[in-house]
Amino acid sequence: MDIREQLESLAEPDFQQFMTKLIPNIHSKRIVGVRLPILRNMAKRIAKGDWKYYLEEYSAESYEEVMLQGMVIGYIKEDIREILRQIERFLPKIDNWSTCDSFCAGLKQTRKYPEEMWRFISRYFYDQRTYFVRFSIVMIIFYYIDEEHIERVFAYFDKICHTDYYVKMAIAWAVSIYFIKMPERTMIYLKKNHLDDFTYHKTLQKIRESRKVNKETKEKIKGLTRK
Repeated sequence: MDIREQLESLAEPDFQQFMTKLIPNIHSKRIVGVRLPILRNMAKRIAKGDWKYYLEEYSAESYEEVMLQGMVIGYIKEDIREILRQIERFLPKIDNWSTCDSFCAGLKQTRKYPEEMWRFISRYFYDQRTYFVRFSIVMIIFYYIDEEHIERVFAYFDKICHTDYYVKMAIAWAVSIYFIKMPERTMIYLKKNHLDDFTYHKTLQKIRESRKVNKETKEKIKGLTRK
């Protein structure tokens, strides 16, 4: 049984319908309906075998097949040069927020090679391709919410000019996480930044929706709304 047949045998029709609503920019026919834990188990098995042949020779047509390839990259035990080569090959396959974010979450090799990965994602800060930019932002969320990178990240966000909804929402998500982790530094940024109005107000909204921010602070954030 090949990969595609395995996925089809593991599909759940109700879950397929749920995912179709969750990722509206993907045609429903491309979503098989396989849950992420099952995909992760498959990816682990593939990563222990001839993963390079799988990544470079197998086509990935469905949402799950693309997701699976991204997960495999996160599980391979190779040096950073090979990992980055596989990431670079994979990025053009990303065409939705779910694949992008799950891919980033799985790249835990970043913790071992933070500087090499930072240099890599920096190449895409001002890319015009939506999911290349979102990839760089979500990688920051998962691995670079720290004192060392905060100023560089905020300077990047101030200069980004991408108009796509999924890029703007990623920035809002990132700044809200910085606020939770480093509220004082981030409050300074919120009071003086160059974010467009949509991204800025979505940032404030995400901070106010967080359960990790107290009521008093949420009122202060509300007061930052642009007129």
